[in-house]
Amino acid sequence: MSTPVLPLLGRGLAAGGVAGLAAGLFSLLLAEPLMDRAIRLEEARSAAEEHAHGAAATAVQHHEELFSRSTQHFGLVVTAVVAGLALGVLFALAYALVHRRTGLGERPWPRALAFGAAAFVAVSLLPGLRYPANPPGVGDSGTVANRQSLWLAAVVIGVLGMVLAWQVYVRLADRSVPVRHVAVAVTAVATLAVLFALPGNPDEVPVAATLLWDFRMLSLASHAVLWAVFAGVFGALGLRAAGRTAPAAAPVAA
Repeated sequence: MSTPVLPLLGRGLAAGGVAGLAAGLFSLLLAEPLMDRAIRLEEARSAAEEHAHGAAATAVQHHEELFSRSTQHFGLVVTAVVAGLALGVLFALAYALVHRRTGLGERPWPRALAFGAAAFVAVSLLPGLRYPANPPGVGDSGTVANRQSLWLAAVVIGVLGMVLAWQVYVRLADRSVPVRHVAVAVTAVATLAVLFALPGNPDEVPVAATLLWDFRMLSLASHAVLWAVFAGVFGALGLRAAGRTAPAAAPVAA
């Protein structure tokens, strides 16, 4: 018997809220110090450029930040929770679409972990390999729309690549396991090739290599935390729901 979609959406929202909070706190505690360093470096670089321009620098007006860093930190966590809730809804709908024929309530734990891992690869890892995250203040404001379009295209390609890999695995069900795994690996490599056919980042990244590497690794790690917590909570809630329905079937069997 399949589980109704509405409780599945509730599980997605609950898991998304918890996962977003976990990812937001992770970024606040580990990534934000690096962001503060990047901001200080950007301010120092801007000051040096203004000093180099001499008199022309006097015409530049300095603007104070609209929000303090503490307010931005709070906003980071709130934004992560809201993003987690949105991802929870999308995840639940995609989960229901994929498993609608085999029963939504069956094997909730392994399915949630596998689906979460696939979502991480499609939405975070593959696009992140092509367009790694950059610290704040990096990039020309005039190229924001272009960079957002490239990132969205990378996400779409990543999702389509994972769907194609899943279809390849399903359609080769009568083949041996090594053949299926090799076919999925070839599909993943082809997806990467398409991703790297996209144009590169249009902006330079004038940040120290060590700082840039640490920031990008922590950014990717925050995505891993998001999807790992999400899959764990989503799967645990699925097990709880399955446990509630199991005793009701006992009298019928008796």
